Amino acid sequence: NSHVADTTTEVDGLWHRWARRCMRWHPPTCRPPLVTACGPPTGDVVDVYQREFLALRDRLHAAEQESLKRSKELNLVLDEIKRAVSERQALRDRDGNRTWGRLTEDPRLKPWNVSHKHVLHLPTVFHHLPHLLAQESSLQPAVRVGQGRTGVSVVMGIPSVRREVHSYLTDTLHSLISELSPQEKEDSVIVVLIAETDPQYTSLVTDNIKALFPTEIHSGLLEVIAPSPHFYPDFSRLRESFGDPKERVRWRTKQNLDYCFLMMYAQSKGIYYVQLEDDIVAKPNYLSTMKNFALQQPSEDWMILEFSQLGFIGKMFKSLDLSLIVEFILMFYRDKPIDWLLDHILWVKVCNPEKDAKHCDRQKANLRIRFKPSLFQHVGTHSSLAGKIQKLKDKDFGKQALRKEHMNPPAEVSTSLKTYQHFTLEKAYLREDFFWAFTPAAGDFIRFRFFQPLRLERFFFRSGNIEHPEDKLFNTSVEVLPFDNPQSDKEALQEGRSTTLRYPRSPDGYLQIGSFYKGVAEGEVDPAFGPLEALRLSIQTDSPVWVILSEIFLKKAD
Repeated sequence: NSHVADTTTEVDGLWHRWARRCMRWHPPTCRPPLVTACGPPTGDVVDVYQREFLALRDRLHAAEQESLKRSKELNLVLDEIKRAVSERQALRDRDGNRTWGRLTEDPRLKPWNVSHKHVLHLPTVFHHLPHLLAQESSLQPAVRVGQGRTGVSVVMGIPSVRREVHSYLTDTLHSLISELSPQEKEDSVIVVLIAETDPQYTSLVTDNIKALFPTEIHSGLLEVIAPSPHFYPDFSRLRESFGDPKERVRWRTKQNLDYCFLMMYAQSKGIYYVQLEDDIVAKPNYLSTMKNFALQQPSEDWMILEFSQLGFIGKMFKSLDLSLIVEFILMFYRDKPIDWLLDHILWVKVCNPEKDAKHCDRQKANLRIRFKPSLFQHVGTHSSLAGKIQKLKDKDFGKQALRKEHMNPPAEVSTSLKTYQHFTLEKAYLREDFFWAFTPAAGDFIRFRFFQPLRLERFFFRSGNIEHPEDKLFNTSVEVLPFDNPQSDKEALQEGRSTTLRYPRSPDGYLQIGSFYKGVAEGEVDPAFGPLEALRLSIQTDSPVWVILSEIFLKKAD
């Protein structure tokens, strides 16, 4: 009897615990186990309870899985609710936060119930630019051309303003686009901000870009935007500071806002954002170089990667940091120029007021990392600030090592052109610098007379350079002077290889073997010429521009 009582008590205890747990967690699935007549426990009764408990375990497991599924669904719904609440709050902030002092008095806030004195609000762009509340479209681009490409690695932003003398924008775009590989064109976006509110001017510039770069716009590589006329505040109320006249204060203030507009537009398009200007040229492979440099950083703590030492040119940011940068600039956009504000951001983040300036500089160097040599050069001389002439040049841009994997054969170099400053033909031939000369005329020449007659396999000449792409050789021929050897001429005639008959001959015996096309001349030298005494570049017509010979390559035959 004691055994029966103990067993019955144990079973009853299990039953009550099961019932309580089941009713607590999943009432709909609770069913009492099979009730048997009272009496001593038998093997059948134990088997029944075991089966019921196993069934109960399975039902509890199923209930647990269903609960997890419902939990995930509820989390998704909760996320949607949070997003909707966030959007509504942003709408409230946009239309409710005119200024801190007039927040509760603005009658436009009442429909959104944000004028309640117990409601707290985070600062937004409208606190710093309260005039934007006057028009709903103030933050929408007035012009937007392009495919709206997103999901790229690098977004390049170019603000462009009206210049009184000369615009460099299309030259800048040609330089940037021409140095991109097909793969890079698929993984980047160039956004041009026409930072003007005159609709006639913005239409003129937009139409010009669409006419010059239709493929790039259609593919999504190039986009053109312009701000709303209501984006800018009343600049007449700015106060002078740091000794700058009012016009310069207006210029730098508007410039800060232009940068912010571009960053806000670009931040969702890619991983990295690169700030450029509209009067620059780029080096070959600049995009891959920037991307690889960013990926090779040992830490993600960096904030700015600099690919030019000038101003706000070639500055790379992580898109995730743009919101912070924009907010900081907007807080002080009327007070200081952009380069000062960027430095202040770094100071606030890492500098200890109790440490000296050297310690601060070391800390900032971890956030602001310089790449050398520079990938972009400033070429504009007429500033967007009316009347200002600037000849800013990045000294690191031209410091890349010249290719010396090949040395030209020893030769005496001469030219009828007038050399500009220290840019001599000798330095260009030795691959130490480029040759720069004043405007050529018909009959001018550049000659390379070899110290010993030699056989050439091929030649390559490039005129113009990245800073002065228009200083090229036009209508210029490449000529060679075969070594005067009567015995070799006799053998050539006997073998029927009268090579010279196939090439135009000049009165002084030179044979034309090539010419310049789009600033470049290249080709192979017929081995039938034998040893050569000299090679000459002959200019056939007057040129309207100066000339640069940036690359000279003469390869001896093996």
